[in-house]
Amino acid sequence: MKYEKDDSVTLVIEDMGADGEGIGKIDGFTFFVKDALIGDKVEAKVMKVKKGYAYARLMRIVSPSPNRTEPRCPYHKQCGGCQIQALDYSAQLLYKEKKVRNNLMRIGGFSEKLLDSVMEPIVGMEHPYHYRNKAQFPIGTDKNGEIVTGFYAGRTHTIIPNTDCALGISENQSILETLINYMKRCNVKPYDEATGTGLVRHVLIRKGFTTGEIMVCAVINGEHLPQEDRLVEALRKIEGMASISININTQKTNVIMGGRCRTIWGSDTISDVIHMRDGEGITFAISPLSFYQVNPIQTERLYGIALDYAGLTGTETVWDLYCGIGTISLFMAKRAKQVYGVEIVEQAIHDARRNAVRNGINNASFYVGKAEEVLPHLYEKEGMHADVICIDPPRKGCDSACLETIRKMMPDRIVYVSCDSATLARDLKYLCANGYELRRARAVDLFGHTVHVETVCLLSKLNVEHHIEVEIQMDEMDSTSAES
Repeated sequence: MKYEKDDSVTLVIEDMGADGEGIGKIDGFTFFVKDALIGDKVEAKVMKVKKGYAYARLMRIVSPSPNRTEPRCPYHKQCGGCQIQALDYSAQLLYKEKKVRNNLMRIGGFSEKLLDSVMEPIVGMEHPYHYRNKAQFPIGTDKNGEIVTGFYAGRTHTIIPNTDCALGISENQSILETLINYMKRCNVKPYDEATGTGLVRHVLIRKGFTTGEIMVCAVINGEHLPQEDRLVEALRKIEGMASISININTQKTNVIMGGRCRTIWGSDTISDVIHMRDGEGITFAISPLSFYQVNPIQTERLYGIALDYAGLTGTETVWDLYCGIGTISLFMAKRAKQVYGVEIVEQAIHDARRNAVRNGINNASFYVGKAEEVLPHLYEKEGMHADVICIDPPRKGCDSACLETIRKMMPDRIVYVSCDSATLARDLKYLCANGYELRRARAVDLFGHTVHVETVCLLSKLNVEHHIEVEIQMDEMDSTSAES
């Protein structure tokens, strides 16, 4: 049957895609339906038709999935943050585990048999709400010209007004309301993306879950806020407030943060503590520009797995690529002989060095620059080596030059921490075609109610002599069999 725009279809959702959309089929023709869940029977309206598939809008749930649950947030369908909040949490974990597995098979080329032997159960959360220690809220106006904040609707820059996110800290609401009240009293205009005018673009809020310290950073299209002291006076009253700053971003760009920050009250940083499995804690100073995992409880579990996979005995030289403020680096330094971290953000490296000093760690050194440039230079020009390499890249994965240098260095083990299982699978495919084998893999849910999932993988260097020996033995067996 040929389908056209505005056609109505009834279908059973059999699967979910990478972005959380429901997938159903009629006579082999595939439909992608936003907000539909596995097990739902739905009526949907066709919106766009492609060769072999179509996108459709959910119109009515004929019969709900047994895994459908009532979301806590009334804006979950509009907001682009929580794509699968209507899915029971245990089913979310199954979906994420399957997502990682499918990418490793489809993109990485790993066999189902191998993955059965190396994949360990996903690590979920006990409490999958109010887990985020960081949020970035855009500031704008509604159709009536009133100042609003919240989150962008999916794939748009339309703000869905909401000051009380179900995933964020409870203090977010009072901070956002304080900022908006200040803007109204002092006639401070929000930034307008279309014209490039206005002042306040975003507000960044961070909290140290262990310390209780709170940071507020207003991202502005200028150098100063009018009557800054009035904003400071109001924000200081919020319990835990430790740092209030301004980030300057005068570029007409979608990038949220600019490169310069100015503290207007309190400390330049806040601190938080991540504990190792033995209970020992490492304290981190966090600036507005620092990369720091948004879910501190699950981060401890994630890094614990990475440390376990690294198999450190105290004699190893470890390289931590895309190291941020040194979170994984300092974990590894407690168990290694020497650790080297590489990160492109200069402020993050500054923080990493301070974090090393703060924790009395003297066997960790940090370099500013692109991993794909710093690593080849230090390896080829200075002869530096690695026993273990830890990789925690952005969503785009590793640069090809970085992967090539890792191949040349040939560390005994590679621990790959990834926030995107598709690029992870791509990079593992290259490494496993060049002297490595996948030994262990485990998904960790750091982002409950979203489609995102972290994954930790262990790659071990192949024993070339062993593998040659096996091939010879197999040849001999084949020859004997043929002769008989």
